[in-house]
Amino acid sequence: MNIEANLWIRRFHPSKEDAVRLVCFPHAGGSASYYFPVSQALSPVAEVLAVQYPGRQDRFAEPCVDDVHELARQIFENLRPWTDRPLGLFGHSMGATVGYEVARLLEEHGTTPVHLFVSSGRAPSRRRDERVHRMSDDELIAEMRRLGGTDSSVLGDEDLLRMVLGAVRNDYKAVETYLHRPGPRLECPITALVGDDDPTTTVEDAEPWRSHTNSAFDLKIFSGGHFYLNSHKTEILRIISEYLAAAEGR
Repeated sequence: MNIEANLWIRRFHPSKEDAVRLVCFPHAGGSASYYFPVSQALSPVAEVLAVQYPGRQDRFAEPCVDDVHELARQIFENLRPWTDRPLGLFGHSMGATVGYEVARLLEEHGTTPVHLFVSSGRAPSRRRDERVHRMSDDELIAEMRRLGGTDSSVLGDEDLLRMVLGAVRNDYKAVETYLHRPGPRLECPITALVGDDDPTTTVEDAEPWRSHTNSAFDLKIFSGGHFYLNSHKTEILRIISEYLAAAEGR
């Protein structure tokens, strides 16, 4: 497999040969390009691999995957060629759940991530009965505006907005129908990050992530809502860098 031609995994800034890799999983409706600035900022210490889900941007013509377990399985299979170096995982919102399931698959097949970062994502045990994916287009757009995080140029362009709604609806369905399957706890450390005013993931929703690892757990609380990270980029990048450096023994 030509890993550089893999549509699932994007490497924007190749790093030095021994650098730890950080695999980044987008939020609902999000794409790999969301992590381009992260890749650029972390390139001195880590090589960022951004996951591109099907059904968006250059994969727009491909059918979306509306099941988290199946999406994680396909990502895991495409991630295998990149496991020759230590891997950290970072997922925001839906990406937190997908990243967790990929971590489980990695460990099941003999690769323990050096760290799992879960941002604005409820712990797998904190399920709610939500049906955003069944909303009308107008209601779904209102929900996107409420949470923030969607580029204003997209929200202001009716044609573009209608184009991305399919992926957004699909991803909400994947998250809202997700059921945690029993299995061993992870052996990698977990750091949960959450905004103190997040309407979908409260601090109480994030804290139970500690029950999903046999290793260290840390909870970081920031001011802000669901996309708190857009206002705390420097601090979050510092936290990630410090944990990855510690994992490498630097």
